[in-house]
Amino acid sequence: MNNSKPNPEFSLEDFINSVAKATTLVGLDIGKKTIGVAVSDTLWLTATPLKTIFRKSFNYDMNELANLLKGREIGAFIAGLPLQMNAEEGQQARYTREQALEIAGFYQKPVFFQDERFSSACTERIMIEAYDMSRKKRKEKLDAGAAATILQTFLDKIRYQSS
Repeated sequence: MNNSKPNPEFSLEDFINSVAKATTLVGLDIGKKTIGVAVSDTLWLTATPLKTIFRKSFNYDMNELANLLKGREIGAFIAGLPLQMNAEEGQQARYTREQALEIAGFYQKPVFFQDERFSSACTERIMIEAYDMSRKKRKEKLDAGAAATILQTFLDKIRYQSS
């Protein structure tokens, strides 16, 4: 892991053809205060939320992420991209893209951007309806759950593309 920045963005087809199989994909829900983190299994079937990192600095964030991902063979990052309702990139999407590219560059791994509109709202609804989770617990777990939703959406998409 170093700080040089390759151009790690991929098209979906390039991604499917070039990212090593039997690796873990890492889902990221990146905000200014938190980073939600989720991981896939090595078969790329299911996403599991790991943790919400409460951001302090880039170095702190990368140390926390490294601790979470220790022992996993990372294939790529899947970052949620908060597009506007008209599908254009606004200020938050540009910030998210920049941060995701820095993280991917730090790990020397590609990143694929997944539309994340409604991922947090969907995740929160599930937390309330299925788990009757308190507001405090939802706050601690929402971004990791959203990262899992983003990653699972991507996994479903590539499974559909590959068949």
